[in-house]
Amino acid sequence: MDISSATAPSSPEVEVMKKATEVQERQILKVLESATEQSKQAAAQKTGLGNHLNITG
Repeated sequence: MDISSATAPSSPEVEVMKKATEVQERQILKVLESATEQSKQAAAQKTGLGNHLNITG
């Protein structure tokens, strides 16, 4: 690739690919956040310590 093509304006195809990559990144982040939350809930259930403590005295 020569320098002139590296500095050329983006083609519509490149813009579409950039947008698709951004959408995929957002979807992956949502999946990771969901997995993290599920992991926290599973750990809370196993240990008995978690979001819903019901302590009566």
